[in-house]
Amino acid sequence: MDVSIIIVNWNGRDLLAKCIESIIKHPPSAPYEIVVVDNASTDGSVEWLRAAHSDGRLKETNLKLIENAENVGFGRANNIAFSQTKARMLLLLNSDTEVKEGTIDRLVEALKSNEKVGGCGPKLLNTDGSLQPSVCRNPFGVWEILVAGLRLSYMLPRRLCAELLLGPYWDHSRRRKVRVLPGAAILLRREVIDSVGGFDEEFHFYGEDIELCFRIINSGWELLFEPGAQVVHHGCKSALLRWGPEERSRREADGALRCCRKSLPRFHFVTYCLASCLLFSLARIWREARGGCTKDVDVLLGVYRKHLREAVSSQNRI
Repeated sequence: MDVSIIIVNWNGRDLLAKCIESIIKHPPSAPYEIVVVDNASTDGSVEWLRAAHSDGRLKETNLKLIENAENVGFGRANNIAFSQTKARMLLLLNSDTEVKEGTIDRLVEALKSNEKVGGCGPKLLNTDGSLQPSVCRNPFGVWEILVAGLRLSYMLPRRLCAELLLGPYWDHSRRRKVRVLPGAAILLRREVIDSVGGFDEEFHFYGEDIELCFRIINSGWELLFEPGAQVVHHGCKSALLRWGPEERSRREADGALRCCRKSLPRFHFVTYCLASCLLFSLARIWREARGGCTKDVDVLLGVYRKHLREAVSSQNRI
């Protein structure tokens, strides 16, 4: 196989079905296989896969099913798939995604455009077709946090603001090098995984894609964003099955901060946390003054303060 399309699933039967159907409808030109790693689903996902494969709904698709006895997390599940596939390219897809026509071929073309390119990602779209920002400054600098958080971006020319801050300020309209690609959809060279290793299994859910991208970049490979490839990402469906919105937000922030703390110089991490805590505190004061709810801000402020205390305490011990 040239391409192994790896999908980690946990209780996402209906979305998993749509994801696989989109691949069958818009397959790559190169020989491919679909590898589903099921993390002990209880919603009939495995039963649906077996039935769909036996009754022809998957149209003789080369499907491999890996069943885990427990939910081992996103990173470890992908690592298991890496060890059981031999394809030259590995396309990681969330179960809550759907690929558009020509997407996989465009990702393959982008990956092959330069031998230094170790991975590439598509433009992500929300369920309604709107842009889901995926290209961000990562890691953020203090000035970027303050410019965006204090709304100073409104004082900058629109084009300059887009290029400086990226994220929701940029229209994601051109191919460019990036530092991080979201794990929802990313095509990797096999030799990248062989050289830098797979996902860090310390991360159960959230942060593992950022940490892997940092390792890829730091090893001399390049990552590309390819806007000609488009993937619909319904977003957070599996997470919201396990946790409410606030707990999901807390875990997402905690995973990202653990990754940054592991990958960044301590001074950079501490100043990043300080700037973020300042902005969250100001947002909380503003909300309280207007009689608004501060619960979501309190959750994030608590996570950032925790990591800041731990980073400072660790520095003092040294």
